[in-house]
Amino acid sequence: MKALLLAGGYAMRLRPLTETVAKPLLPVGGRPMADWIVDAVQETGIEEIHVVTNAVYADAFTAWADGRSIVVHNDGTSSNDDRLGATGDIWFAIEHGGLLDDDLLVIAADNLFEFSLRNYIDFWAARGGSAASAIAVHRLDDPSLASLYGVVELGDNERVVGLEEKPKHPKSDLVSTATYIFGREHLPLMRGYLEAGLPPDPPGTFISWLLEREPLFGFGFTGEWLDIGNPSQLLAADNLYRVRHGMPPRDHYAL
Repeated sequence: MKALLLAGGYAMRLRPLTETVAKPLLPVGGRPMADWIVDAVQETGIEEIHVVTNAVYADAFTAWADGRSIVVHNDGTSSNDDRLGATGDIWFAIEHGGLLDDDLLVIAADNLFEFSLRNYIDFWAARGGSAASAIAVHRLDDPSLASLYGVVELGDNERVVGLEEKPKHPKSDLVSTATYIFGREHLPLMRGYLEAGLPPDPPGTFISWLLEREPLFGFGFTGEWLDIGNPSQLLAADNLYRVRHGMPPRDHYAL
């Protein structure tokens, strides 16, 4: 299995911070956000990590990855208007990284969580491995926020039977997080999906398409999950990690 971190977005809601720094490279708890994800991936024993980003941030990611077993892919886009979208970036990395013959753990590089990726991989392996895919799902503490996410319905054996992106009337408070495992037998389907002109973003659109064709399972976790989309969420995440690692909290976020 290989790992892929998604870092192709432009984080418009965090401007002006992200005019010069990619969101996954913003410090949280004194380290680039993406470092915490890399730590979690390496705990699984996965030795090869890929990152897909855009032309604006590619040099910064290359410098960040220097000296580590991390391969950076520049998708060639330069603005929010021409971005490839999450599914487009996954396929770009698969093609350019030679990943088509591998099972693939895919994580948004701004997705902070506390659950064990090893347990997640074991869950997926027990349900078909390379012939199956999985998504990590989380039950929200505040159900009123469900309409902001991809709402998931699970059936027998935790098989995903429904996923609706940002529904006006959510059917549950169980939501998809940006952490996926795609079995190698499913990866070629992504090419057909994109070639058919189907939406490359948000990633839940491909997941909804996939679950109707192949076995897809939902791994539930109860630990911390931080969705960092705006300045207040960034400050909250930074302070949580700062306190956890012996640093004083601060009243405002600064690089």
